[in-house]
Amino acid sequence: MRFTARRILLAGLLTLGSLAPALAATPPAQPKEGPGGVGDARASVTKRALGRGTSVTFAFHAAGAAPAQGRPVAVFLHGWGAVNPQSYGAWIDHLARNGWLVLFPRFQEVNRTRPADATANASRLIKSALDEIADDPEAKPDRNRVALIGHLAGVPLAMNLAAEAAASGLPTPKLVFGTMPGGIASGPKARGIALADLSAIPAETLILTVIGDRDARAADVAARRLLREADAVPVERKLFLRALSDDHGFPALTATLSAPAAVDTAYDAGAIKVQPEAKDVKPPPFKWSADMALTGEQQTLVSQINNARADTLDYLAFWKTFDLAAAAAFSGGNAAGLKMNPRFADMERWSDGWPVKRLAVETPKPHPTAQTTPTAKR
Repeated sequence: MRFTARRILLAGLLTLGSLAPALAATPPAQPKEGPGGVGDARASVTKRALGRGTSVTFAFHAAGAAPAQGRPVAVFLHGWGAVNPQSYGAWIDHLARNGWLVLFPRFQEVNRTRPADATANASRLIKSALDEIADDPEAKPDRNRVALIGHLAGVPLAMNLAAEAAASGLPTPKLVFGTMPGGIASGPKARGIALADLSAIPAETLILTVIGDRDARAADVAARRLLREADAVPVERKLFLRALSDDHGFPALTATLSAPAAVDTAYDAGAIKVQPEAKDVKPPPFKWSADMALTGEQQTLVSQINNARADTLDYLAFWKTFDLAAAAAFSGGNAAGLKMNPRFADMERWSDGWPVKRLAVETPKPHPTAQTTPTAKR
């Protein structure tokens, strides 16, 4: 009798264990509309490659004629090694269905591009892409409404592009939105992206950095450095955000370095036709260097990026905050107004009513040398 009772008890415990995920609270779904929302679910998205061969920028926008004022432009700068737009496809899809023209410059050939050349490559590709579609009635980029989105090494690239926009002939971005910044060279001969003179970023630029609470130390240091070195931009136009992991329900929300990625195979570069290089164009001589190769850590991170799926952190910590920040940047708002907006840091609630951990939003402290004017400093 005792043996039978134990078996019944054990079977009951196993049954409860198997039902635990089904009984657990579920995280918030993507909003139907508004910041972070689905957008026009019925729209078809145009996907094309601008340029030739390996010098390509992928462009995405809703099919059909653009609005009279044109489409706002989001330049998406990928993490080092994550060169396929499908790795960020869910975010790109969100942007395209909400009226954006998304440009995804493939500024890197994996294991063939030096980090030192990435800024110049990205600048050249973006300028060429904008010139190619300047008169396209469906793409119709609005050069007065440009935002840069960066992930990992794409964040210092975005900051460099913002600093050098006027000199390179690119439109000056109104917003730089950097997620999980990293890949910054520690010195002139070190591996990584060398920073430009970030004090050249115009004072009217809105700059937001977003990090997570997992594997956060390097991203924290990089984010604060980028905000600090853009010293012509007042603190009222800067924000430091931290997304927090939350395991209250199932599946848990984990704010890792790969969290901003969200795969959508509909945006696979392999399915987008790329024009071959012209036959009379000879490629420049190639000289290999060690910093072209992905390190073991980078390979692991790229693998994580290529397996990431969209969740509440994407909808509310990254997409929603970008949407609100872009609206503020294009309308003359500032970071102080964003911080006061109760929706900005809110992450909604689990299905049982328990609030998801809110974003930590911080105004960076003024740098001690910020009182010196950038002109005098330079």
